[in-house]
Amino acid sequence: MSLLPTSNTYASSLDGSRRQRRSSRSVPLIIRRIFRFPQMDFEFALWQMGYLIIAPRRVYRNIYYHKQTKNQWARDDPAFLVLLASLLCVSAVAWGLVYGLGMIGILRAMLFMVFVDFLLVGSLVATFSWFVTNRFLTHNHMAHAVDQNVEWAYAFDVHCNSFFPVFLILYLLQFFFMPLLQRSNWISLFVGNTMYFISIIWYIYGTFLGFNALPFLVHTELFLYPIVICVILYIASLFGLNISQSVLSIYFG
Repeated sequence: MSLLPTSNTYASSLDGSRRQRRSSRSVPLIIRRIFRFPQMDFEFALWQMGYLIIAPRRVYRNIYYHKQTKNQWARDDPAFLVLLASLLCVSAVAWGLVYGLGMIGILRAMLFMVFVDFLLVGSLVATFSWFVTNRFLTHNHMAHAVDQNVEWAYAFDVHCNSFFPVFLILYLLQFFFMPLLQRSNWISLFVGNTMYFISIIWYIYGTFLGFNALPFLVHTELFLYPIVICVILYIASLFGLNISQSVLSIYFG
C-alpha cells in the first residue's frame, strides 16, 4: 500500500481549502471580527470620534495609509461600530428612564435606535451613495490604470462617521435640553428645530468629506446640494412646526 496521498485525495483537499478560503472572503472581515473584542482598537476609534468633531478631514487622511497597507478603503476593525452602537444603547436607557418606559420599553428603544436609526437607515443611505458614486462619479485619469470603485463597506463607514455628530446632537444634547424643548413657545421650537437642522447639515457635510477623500471620484460636491432644500425646510418649520416635539412623540408617545 502506498504511503503517499493519491491524486484524488490531494485534489479534494485542495478544493476544500479553496472553498473554505472563498467562503471566508465572502464574509467581510469587519463582520468576522465583530465579537473579537480583544482585537479591537478602541483607542483609535475614540481618536476618530474626537477628530470627527474638531477636524473631520484629518480622519479621512488616514484612509490613504489604510488603502496602502490593507488594500481596501473601508475599515476592517469594528471598534468604531461597536462603540457607536453601545453609546446608542446607553442613550436609549437614559431616554427610557426619563419617559418611564420600563424594561420592555427600554429594550424596544435600544433595538429601534441601533437596528433602525443606525443600521437600517445607514444601510439604505450607504447603498444609495454607493450606487450613485460608482454609477456617475467614478473617473480614472490614466487609460491603463486599474478601475477603482467605491466599496459598499466604505460607503457605510462614511455613514458611521457622519452619524456620530448626529448622535451627539439628537441623542445626547437634545436629552439635556428636554425641559426646554417640551415647552409650547417659539423659543422651544427654534432651539429644537435648529438642533435637527445642524445635525442634518453636519451629516451631509460629513458624507461629502468622506467621498471627496477618494481620489478617483469627481463632482462630489453634488452631495452638498441637499443643503439648499434643508435650509428652505428649516426656515418654513420656524413658522409653527416643532420638529423636536413631533419626533419625541413618535419615539416615546
